Amino acid sequence: MPFLTPSDSVEPMHASYLKNLEKFEKTINYTFKDKSLLKEALTHSSYANEHQKEGIRDNERLEFLGDAVLGLSVVETLFRAEDLLSESEMARLKSFLVSKSVLSEIARELSIGDFLLLGKGEERSGGREKENILSDAMEAVFGAIYIDGGFNKAKRVVLKLLDKHIKKTLKTREAHDFKTVLQEFTQEKFALLPEYTVVKEEGLEHQKTYVVEVTIKGKKMGKGRGRSKKEAQMMAAKEALERLRKGEKPS
Repeated sequence: MPFLTPSDSVEPMHASYLKNLEKFEKTINYTFKDKSLLKEALTHSSYANEHQKEGIRDNERLEFLGDAVLGLSVVETLFRAEDLLSESEMARLKSFLVSKSVLSEIARELSIGDFLLLGKGEERSGGREKENILSDAMEAVFGAIYIDGGFNKAKRVVLKLLDKHIKKTLKTREAHDFKTVLQEFTQEKFALLPEYTVVKEEGLEHQKTYVVEVTIKGKKMGKGRGRSKKEAQMMAAKEALERLRKGEKPS
């Protein structure tokens, strides 16, 4: 059950609402000076649309800002890694670390879905578990911390939450080039290349999400989504590899 209910959210600084925000602050180990920024970060556009008369802002602006904060934090860490990474390696690893797949996994670990303010329709359709909504909210929180406390504090939270993912990625960085691994696998096993198709484009022009399917021998073996076609292809390849390694055959 969500911690934030409509009755709580009508009065942003109501005691019960504030208590719920404080619960989330403890999970990310950051206390906001301006609690309204955290509220905004946790407010989905569906909720804001249903409460337009109250002047409630959704989290899209903070998410856009948080995407930049996340990207810079990750790239700086990769740049300073003990093993000098090439520009192409940094780009590839960054793409994975800031992907919706990783961010939604972190969001679930924090139970961020329980704290979201969603519209009635989005609530009914299972919005608290949707990868897109969870990852966007995670970025919005990073953006809110940046506005509230500056870049260094935001970076500290980002790196703490991504710590295990960064360490694992740096240790086994080749393992995350899923497209290359899948290509080598299909060439060896089936003497052919996987085929990628963009099946959907979602969102505004400046923050589009792409959905890609990968097929092998005509059978759909994976689906992925990402902020770029390349990221979506990578996630689709990852799913296809997981299925192939479990013994599933494309035909």
